[in-house]
Amino acid sequence: MTEQTTRTAAPPSGGGPRSGPGDRGYVDRLAGGTARLTRRRRRPLATLWIVLLLVAGYGATQLADALSGGGWYVTGSDSATAAQRVTRGFEGRGATSLTLVVRDTRYDRADPAFDERVRGVVDRVTRDPGLRVTGSYGYTTLTGDRARGAFTGEDGRTALVRLGSGLDDGTARRVLPGIQEGLSDAYERQGLRVSLVSQAALWGEVNHLSERGLLRAELITLPLIALVLLLLFRSVAAALASLLVGVTSVAFTLGLLAVLARHTELSVFVQNAATMLGLGVGVDYSLFVIMRFKDELRAEGPDPSADAVERAVARTLRTSGETVVASGVTIVAAMSTLFLVDLNVIWSMALGAVVVVAFSILTSVLLLPVLLHLLGPRIEWGAIGRRAAAGKPARGSRWVGVSRAVMRRPVAFLLISLVAMGALAVPSLRLETFTPDARVVPTGAAVREGYDTAKEQFGEGSAAPIQVVVESDAPLWQRSADDSARLLRLHDELAELPGAVRVDSVVDPLRRVDGTRPFAALAPRTAAALPADLRGAVRHFVSADGRTLVVEVVGGDTASSTSVRDLLESVRTASAPLAAADGWRVYAGGETAEGVDANEVISDSMLPVVGTMLAVIYLLLLLTFRSVFLPLSAILMNLVSMAATYGVLVLVFQDGWGSGLLGFDRSDNLTNFVPVLLVTLLFSLSTDYEVFLLSRVREEYLATGDETDSVARGMAATAPLISGAAVLMVAVFTAFAFAGILPIQQIGIGMAVAIALDATVIRLLVVPASMRLMNRWNWWMPGRRTPAPGRR
Repeated sequence: MTEQTTRTAAPPSGGGPRSGPGDRGYVDRLAGGTARLTRRRRRPLATLWIVLLLVAGYGATQLADALSGGGWYVTGSDSATAAQRVTRGFEGRGATSLTLVVRDTRYDRADPAFDERVRGVVDRVTRDPGLRVTGSYGYTTLTGDRARGAFTGEDGRTALVRLGSGLDDGTARRVLPGIQEGLSDAYERQGLRVSLVSQAALWGEVNHLSERGLLRAELITLPLIALVLLLLFRSVAAALASLLVGVTSVAFTLGLLAVLARHTELSVFVQNAATMLGLGVGVDYSLFVIMRFKDELRAEGPDPSADAVERAVARTLRTSGETVVASGVTIVAAMSTLFLVDLNVIWSMALGAVVVVAFSILTSVLLLPVLLHLLGPRIEWGAIGRRAAAGKPARGSRWVGVSRAVMRRPVAFLLISLVAMGALAVPSLRLETFTPDARVVPTGAAVREGYDTAKEQFGEGSAAPIQVVVESDAPLWQRSADDSARLLRLHDELAELPGAVRVDSVVDPLRRVDGTRPFAALAPRTAAALPADLRGAVRHFVSADGRTLVVEVVGGDTASSTSVRDLLESVRTASAPLAAADGWRVYAGGETAEGVDANEVISDSMLPVVGTMLAVIYLLLLLTFRSVFLPLSAILMNLVSMAATYGVLVLVFQDGWGSGLLGFDRSDNLTNFVPVLLVTLLFSLSTDYEVFLLSRVREEYLATGDETDSVARGMAATAPLISGAAVLMVAVFTAFAFAGILPIQQIGIGMAVAIALDATVIRLLVVPASMRLMNRWNWWMPGRRTPAPGRR
């Protein structure tokens, strides 16, 4: 946001991220041509703007139904392969696998009414045409007390039934919230708590909550942005124009994403992330463009003509317009490094960020000038308070005093600032990440209640067991005695692993049929003679062709806990010998495996992403400031700010400091995409402020050669707008944090904290102190002479 707040034009070598004097003629011609075009075609362009906005707005309303709750599986990983292998050929499993949790608050298992009521619920669910149930296994399909006991809760009031559905994952996410709502409405008054529990049900509910959260966030954010803009612009017309730019950028983005989501998988989080960033960046860019236009228009006199308005628009585009483009390109380049992460959920949010920033640029430099021509002097309509005279420096005088006070004691202020930021950063050493689980859903939701009930009644790890999928080249009953012994040995080792509460499989029941060769009982003729309950268990744990066996290892904690992650590692180690044997393949899947595999991809990608991003930012700042050390200083400051932000997130979300007061749920970890997304977003936005401030400092330095005075004057000229832009950003991000689900809360709070730290501690204290200490080394560049005082 390299904006100049005074009327005086910058010298060719300063004032923003310009390539150099040789390019100014091209920039001037482009700005002038755009100003003429938007003046002459302002009414058709305004009509086109409205039409596109309506079309995009309609498309945006279709986005939520097309989004995916998936995107966490790593292509080719064990967890992805295991998930795919169990979708066909099993009873109670399918393209979408569900667990029906029924809790009776009036009767228990000892009362015949309990059985009757549970069967009534299961019958309704399995007959629901929208659910397309292909098979079931559990409390109502079994007859023996021992077999049914495994599907009855400790309280004797809860029953489980596993369901297989023919719905594909995307369709399931769309229809399950409605089906769940119907079940809750039908059975709540009867004293029955009925929940459909699965990843599809969870993410369907997340979709639903995201839509409602987005609406709440917009209802909070838009009036808040309007209020802040009124205070900054002191005119109603300017505030509304700026708000329109932000809304347009978001609408265009969501409309385009709705089209893309029909052809490729996009994560449910992209909608909130794009809206949050779009409102922040879009309004931010328009703030600087409109503020500059108002200054330029006042310079044309009290009653500017249409020609004067065109000249003001052209000068605005030459300065602020060029700045918006350079700033936006910086963010797009930095966010594009996220495409290096081979995980759809990250890829989706990177796409949303790149698209919304691109539309923010286009709207600010192509459509906003149309509005400026239409408004002209009416940009001051609805003036609030007294308008400042053009070029009036009074508002920056206090910033001069602040910066001079800091530079008189640079070591003290730098040490105090770094110690404070370091103290905030210390908790970041304990940062833990994992994929989102049911805790992202509020406790009142039926799917969350189902998860909690399953954990409470059947064990902490029962809601998310580790699935060991064993594939054989031949049906299991045809394998040799040695091969069968290997498989049995793996089963027994899994049951004995530290942290394993139990193993759910069909192996032990088959052993009771044939202790020496249990898998021989799976042969078609033999299997037909098995007891009914055992036949049901076989169909649930062994595929119809007899080649795939599922063994579920239940841990003693949640899927994201350290103990269950350690258990997964032990499971994979124990499975390695069988997987290495001829004719066998073993895959470890489930929620824990999915999260571990995703975390590994993100962790492995972090260094390339950050390294590439820092290289891009360093080169940009090197070209902008023509300095070797100043970009390094800026990057180090951003790293300090980033570490402090991570520390605050750990304190709030992992340790629970203030979470109750703020209304946030405490979690054992941060959502795994939050740190990598934040580092790219916040480096982009922080560099934006860095360029804004230091470009003006450089301009003053090239004009005077005075290191200290140039910093003070640069601070005075830019601090008011940096503060205003920061207030806008913090307001937007905080509103989304309080209205969103857990991952969006973490992103929103992280961005709000980082922007607040950047606009206060970093810009007001660390920058002037470090620049005073570096003195003329700030501007050192090989082969360039230091300017003498007074040089222009």
